[in-house]
Amino acid sequence: MLFNRMTFIGIDPTAGKRPNTYIAIDKDLHVLAIGEGGIEEITAFVGGQESAFVSICAPQRPNQGLMKREDIRASLSPNPRPGRWLGFRVVEYLLYQRNIRTPRTSSSEMSCPRWMQMGFKIFRRLKSLGYQNFPQDETPKQLIETYPHASYTAMLERLPFRKNTLEGRLQRQMVLYNHEIEVSDPMRVLEEITQFRLLQGNLPLEGLHTPNELDALVAAYTSWQAALHPDQITILGHPEEGQIVVPVGELKEKY
Repeated sequence: MLFNRMTFIGIDPTAGKRPNTYIAIDKDLHVLAIGEGGIEEITAFVGGQESAFVSICAPQRPNQGLMKREDIRASLSPNPRPGRWLGFRVVEYLLYQRNIRTPRTSSSEMSCPRWMQMGFKIFRRLKSLGYQNFPQDETPKQLIETYPHASYTAMLERLPFRKNTLEGRLQRQMVLYNHEIEVSDPMRVLEEITQFRLLQGNLPLEGLHTPNELDALVAAYTSWQAALHPDQITILGHPEEGQIVVPVGELKEKY
């Protein structure tokens, strides 16, 4: 019964005047809501959920310097070379080893990009509403850190096209469509592209989600996978610093 009432939410933080994007899906992968807004709008939407798993496309805190600890470095595979990777988070190091590039997180919050700072604020605000870091047993409100580029890479089993390109958007939406998430078939967009429309610069993109929406959608799917199919996720990183969840059961050594 708990999962019947649960909502699975993805949030893609942004910087400056651009609004954050949030998307909610249900247990049947139907899209319940697509919205944009500031932290107050997100707080109102997420805070109004009876139970929810929420994935945020940002680190939850600044770099805690764990890669400077010898015990942490000795536990990693492959072992970092002496003096290298000291300014990375553990999860960033592990992603780089698989050829998945990720923005580095500074140890100073004010030195981080503004979209990361917004992510920190959202994590803090939702924790003040009773949300706890995943994984927790029998806790109906959980928070997940995720990284859309890593999720799409793992789901595709190869590096995707850049997300701001037309081919990148089509590719990502096809991944979601093939995983039975309620999105339009992106192949219909290609069917509508004629020579005349292409020459006129009038591409029919109705039904194709924006890059921010696609990031929020895969984050919502990550929430769904973590809650309902925890054996089909991979957790990377260190809990003292921040772990990301990737919505596949196993990662390749290199992409």
